[in-house]
Amino acid sequence: MSQLAQLSEAEIEERFHITGSRPVAFLLAGYVRTSDQFSVSFGDGEEMMLTTLLAVQPERNLFVFDCSGSDDINRRFQQGNRHVFAGRPGGIHVQFATGRAAETILGGGKAFSAALPDHIVRLQRRDAFRIETPIGRPLQFFGRLLDGRLVNLQAHDISVAGMGMTATNLPEGLVVGARLEGCHFALPDDAHELFFSATVCHVTPMVGRTGLQQWRIGLHFENMPAVEENRIQRYIARIERERHELLASR
Repeated sequence: MSQLAQLSEAEIEERFHITGSRPVAFLLAGYVRTSDQFSVSFGDGEEMMLTTLLAVQPERNLFVFDCSGSDDINRRFQQGNRHVFAGRPGGIHVQFATGRAAETILGGGKAFSAALPDHIVRLQRRDAFRIETPIGRPLQFFGRLLDGRLVNLQAHDISVAGMGMTATNLPEGLVVGARLEGCHFALPDDAHELFFSATVCHVTPMVGRTGLQQWRIGLHFENMPAVEENRIQRYIARIERERHELLASR
């Protein structure tokens, strides 16, 4: 049974709903930048198609997403009154619903537009709450493969359980299951580095919006002392607080 299925509607709303036009638009704009894929169910849940978000237009209370390659599916999609989007960007379950969709043109191609959702459900385990690291203050990871080769990559996201990194050149030997020793990185404004071991849990090829080939590398922390996990939790909480304050000031 999924974590959502075990919770009441009131518990889901209290713990996982993101509400407000600005936070909703901000979150969807992030999925546009990362080209995350979503499934969309329609026709009373009997049909589904895959899509990616293309643009967010908060001034019009709209977001734009890719249409299907099938004219027949697109026609039936437009007839629906409710569309439920679901995806797992960054391993986090995200779900939201919107009403009728209209055909539009974006960048010379056909797409759909719909009203911004009233709220977004963003669900993940509390012990693995993951955030994207600030682009202006990236975390720099250092570690060594078992043959002694140094790995130095910039972090994309972090939780107390692990870290996601981005590479434009995939280091040789950095494969799923590879173990890294002597790993360390420093948190901003923190005098002491964190030291640990790690295992590569996924290596995912991806193409950036500019067409540049990249790889997203997931690490699972090992031997991370509890005191260091607390430091990571405080860092995550501070970044989340700063982002919420930024949204509230706009």
